[in-house]
Amino acid sequence: MIELIPAIDIIDGKCVRLSQGDYDSKKVYNENPVEVAKDFEAHGLRRLHIVDLDGAASHHIINYKVLDQIASRTSLIIDFGGGIKSDDDLSIAFDNGAQMVTVGSVAVKEPELFGKWLTRYGSEKMILGADVKDNKIAVNGWKEASQMELMPFLQNYTDKGINKVLCTDISCDGMLKGPSIDLYKDIMAAFPDMHLIASGGVSCMDDILKLDEAGIPAVVFGKALYEGRISLDDLSRLI
Repeated sequence: MIELIPAIDIIDGKCVRLSQGDYDSKKVYNENPVEVAKDFEAHGLRRLHIVDLDGAASHHIINYKVLDQIASRTSLIIDFGGGIKSDDDLSIAFDNGAQMVTVGSVAVKEPELFGKWLTRYGSEKMILGADVKDNKIAVNGWKEASQMELMPFLQNYTDKGINKVLCTDISCDGMLKGPSIDLYKDIMAAFPDMHLIASGGVSCMDDILKLDEAGIPAVVFGKALYEGRISLDDLSRLI
């Protein structure tokens, strides 16, 4: 069965969601992310994806205290992303309870630094963030497009030992119109051993089931859950 990974996106310490990475579209769903995470755990979910959106738009981790609170008050396996731009940021993430980190911007802009982290911490702790817009990788909280194309980017890092990749189609994210299943199928065809985490566009349980049928190993979802289109009880039945 596909691995189910709910997301908590953080701005000002609150649980929010954006549409297509647009910070002006921010909607606050809960002012207490810890309670959200505890509810996930109570329904049998074991994984959690936390994004520090304040950090993603700046140059360092900001909401690490929320990470620490969730990690210390649940047993969820947490990957953390957003604002990881330096050795200190990486240490802060791990010291505050992240078991894995998702890194995108540094992998594009500072490949030598990312390579050093990969060597130091190993591929089990490092998730490559591949945020895609028009087949190009976007960075810095999706505010900036690079000239790096998706498939060569993935090939470069799988050659260096990366196995876990979180791929978000920015055009779908937060739009509740369905995920880019064809894109994920293409990635899996090119990299059949990759632990691909699909992200963006999930609108209902049927979308998750279609990703599962397509052989996608894992899925991140958020807005559909917060908008009531997917229930935690529905997810419990898939676990």
